[in-house]
Formats: sequence, structure tokens, C-alpha cells
Amino acid sequence: MADYLGELFSLDGKVALVTGGSSGIGRAMARALAGAGARVVLMARGEQQLARASADLRAAGCTAAWVSADLGDRAALELGARQAAAKFGEPDIVVSCAAINLRPPMDALTLAEWDETMAVNLTAPFLLGQRFGPGMAARGWGRIINIVSQQALRAFGNSGAYGASKGGLASLTRSQSEAWAASGVCCNAVSPGFVITPLTREAASDPGRSAALAARTMIGRNGQASDFEGIAVFLASRASDYVTGQVFCVDGGFSAT
Repeated sequence: MADYLGELFSLDGKVALVTGGSSGIGRAMARALAGAGARVVLMARGEQQLARASADLRAAGCTAAWVSADLGDRAALELGARQAAAKFGEPDIVVSCAAINLRPPMDALTLAEWDETMAVNLTAPFLLGQRFGPGMAARGWGRIINIVSQQALRAFGNSGAYGASKGGLASLTRSQSEAWAASGVCCNAVSPGFVITPLTREAASDPGRSAALAARTMIGRNGQASDFEGIAVFLASRASDYVTGQVFCVDGGFSAT
């Protein structure tokens, strides 16, 4: 049984690129992929956080490296993608988790905030897909995993540009699947509920709001980054060979209420 499960979920020999991999959900997913055997490259802006996260993976016996890049800057992202591919080779798995969470009321949302949100949350995953997806298709195997949000499915909490970017990312996932799934590249999205991470620090610091969000789940609690380790390995491994173009809600039942 152990051998069967190991073979089903093994990522030995695979290379994974995880944006936003230095903290929160991205870091948990990177840890899971590395633990399953992948060589992992973390990409984000903060060099100190990246270095710590990468060192933690290596201390656990994993193979990891990092690249600092501003995903909102197209030239910087292009350079970062080249640097990432130089670490362990072209990635077989790309996880787009990096995001910004600018959420002013809609009538106060500025064009600059809109543009910045779209650049990081939607354009960066598109560009990474364009950079690495065709290569995966040519090799006959690959995985693209995009992290979206409940705001991709419903509006609440000043969803504004953030919700629009995540809705676009869910649609982009389907477009990527349509383009490359027949060549063995499965493309899926993960939609978290309310998860306590640096990105949700403001809401998490409000006990009343945090409790209200937990009460909306079926499980009765808000999410933790570690709740995303299993879905990461499943969607990255051969266990999901016939799964593509989907949005998986990992939210304790939040989206079902």
C-alpha cells in the first residue's frame, strides 16, 4: 500500500515553481511539493523571507532554491522566470499563488490600484503560463495550479479589483486547460475560503469578523495554510491525470452555504 501511494503521488524528478512561495498558502504548497520529491523554486519579492523559506526546506532534506522578482513588473518577471528555470531546469509544475489584496470600496478604487492588482494577480499567471506551458506541452506532461479566491465566485468584502482579478484567473485556468490539456498539461485552480495568512492580516485581526467568517463554514473554523498541502500534491501528481479545467474550493464548506 505504501509503495502504491508513493508512486501515485510521487513528484520525484519533477521541478516546481511556486510564486508567493515564501509565506502563507504558497509556502505550505511549496513544502508539500518538496516533501513529495519535487525540486522547488520559490519566487516572490522579499529576499529575506525567500531565503528563510528555502533554508527551511533544505533543512528538512528537500531540494529548494529561490528567485526574487516583482511579479507586477513584466520585465522583472521575465528575468525571474529565466532565473528560475536556470536553477533546476524548466519547471514541470507552476503554482501561481502570489497576489496583492487591495480592497478599497468600489467608488474609491483608483485606476492605479486596479492596474497593480491585475498585473500581479492575473497578468503574472498569464505570462508564466505563456512562458512555461508550451514547453510542458512539448514534453507531454505538466501542471499549472492557480490560486483564486471565493471572490472568483461571489462578491463580498469590497471585492472590487481583487474579485475581478481572481474571477479572471479562474477563467484563465480554463483557457490554459483548453490549450494544453490534450498534450498532458492539466490546469486547475484552487479557491480558498478565509485563510489566516499575511494577505488576510487585516480581517484576521478583527475577532468579530474572523469569528463570523468561521461561522459561515461547515467545519466551524477558518483555514490554515497547512490545509492546502494535500490539494497541492494531488493536483501536481499523476493522481490528477484526468482532472483539468476545474476550480477546487478548499474552504471548509464555506462556498456550499
